[in-house]
Amino acid sequence: MSSEERRAAIYLRISQDRENTRLGVDRHREDAEALIAARRWISAGIYEDNDLSGKGHKKRPAFERLLEDIGAGLIDVVVAQEWPRLERNRIDGVRIIEAAQRGHVLLTFAKGSDIDCTTAAGRLSADMFSAIARNEIEVKAERQSRAQRQRAEQGRPPKGVRPLGYASNGDVIKDEAEAVERIYIAFSSGASLRAIAAALSGGEGKDLPKMPNLPRHNRTLMIERNARRSEEDLEPRLVPTDSPWVSSTVLGILRNPRYAGYSTYTPKEVLTNGDRRRSWRAQILRDEHGEPVLGRWDRIVSLDVWEAVQDRLDDPARITNRAGTDRKHLGSGLYRCGVCDKPVKAQGLRYRCEGHVLRSRAQIDDFVVETVRRRLQLPDLYDLLPSADEPRMREIKGEIDDRRARLHRAQRDYDDELIEGLDLKRIRDRENAAIDTLEVDRLRLSLGMAHNSVLEARDPLTAFDGGDLAIRRQTIEILCEVHLLPHPRGIKVFNPDSLTVTWRQPTT
Repeated sequence: MSSEERRAAIYLRISQDRENTRLGVDRHREDAEALIAARRWISAGIYEDNDLSGKGHKKRPAFERLLEDIGAGLIDVVVAQEWPRLERNRIDGVRIIEAAQRGHVLLTFAKGSDIDCTTAAGRLSADMFSAIARNEIEVKAERQSRAQRQRAEQGRPPKGVRPLGYASNGDVIKDEAEAVERIYIAFSSGASLRAIAAALSGGEGKDLPKMPNLPRHNRTLMIERNARRSEEDLEPRLVPTDSPWVSSTVLGILRNPRYAGYSTYTPKEVLTNGDRRRSWRAQILRDEHGEPVLGRWDRIVSLDVWEAVQDRLDDPARITNRAGTDRKHLGSGLYRCGVCDKPVKAQGLRYRCEGHVLRSRAQIDDFVVETVRRRLQLPDLYDLLPSADEPRMREIKGEIDDRRARLHRAQRDYDDELIEGLDLKRIRDRENAAIDTLEVDRLRLSLGMAHNSVLEARDPLTAFDGGDLAIRRQTIEILCEVHLLPHPRGIKVFNPDSLTVTWRQPTT
């Protein structure tokens, strides 16, 4: 085949073209077509992956078709703007080199030279181009990472997609911020992630106190982007449908340290202990003394509320509950067996502790609810409520901060070669063990600090009657302990003496 008869395919890729202007791919296409015309090759089509990053192992549809057509013998030359447009990870680099070698395909570049992968020298050149391209990517990533960290150290809002409640410059968006506050209050009151998501969607769970009905945040963001596109005389992009909120989105809001005013920076490396729960707090940037860096924006929730929410989310009982955190019955896992003191489980229409008790759910629930309702009507209700040991909470937080500061100092000493690796490991093991113990203590105390929309209401009884299952369960848990005793079989009449309701005493 003469050089004039070679079939030349054009591969185009621009990593980012959010506005779909196509300026980059059109410019590269013109350069490639000019090169093909100068070489007198035959056009074999255009393979385009516009606005598609090649990072990681993300599939590029046009690139995959290009490899298939090379394998089918339909292409003699591949023309690209430069090597990084063709390869963005080592795996795809090897694939295109091997495909070109097997298919006797020439790789050529508008801003570069020809590479003949059928020769050892050509494959060496391709490997060198590949190594140079990856090095440029890594250097750029390091530079961007350092800039992000510097921005966080200065307490400036991070770049990127704005979170619910904040503008891109860090200003508070009032109506969205109020929604964030209600999400935190509802969760602190005992509502589940699923119930909050349903309430935000205006569906089941809408009876959560003052929970607004909001469109999904990704829909709001796209509407805002289209408004900016309209100002620039650009075509609008597709707006996502207003689908219901999902639990994972609510979780992301509850986990975000920015709402408590913390400046955040997330390093790319995975924590050495692999503990996902710690990684949430590990996003909080700390100074050389181990103190959290505060952002230059107004916090939406208080530090105590945010920390208490993290403690509840970190509760091992939630983490190990693979069936979900939503309870379907009032007393399941809440009431306890009067014989062995273990939580009872719901089984059909009954509560059960195997070998000890088997009781009617409806009878027990009706009695407990009515007993709690009477309690909520007492004029001295608030004098009877248990209270958290707030001084001890502050003391625990101070101890945790001190130990985290020691970890930072130890890491700094190791980096400065003042201590050995074994010393660093010993300090890490000791301090992390102490922090874990303190976190457990804080979790136990934080249960008494949780917001409760019933007990905080002007009319607790009305709030209890109108609350969802999660709020009712939390109210009962704060006020009392319920123990179920064995009941003679065959007797259907409910005996109030067959269970005990023990009111929790206020702490002094």
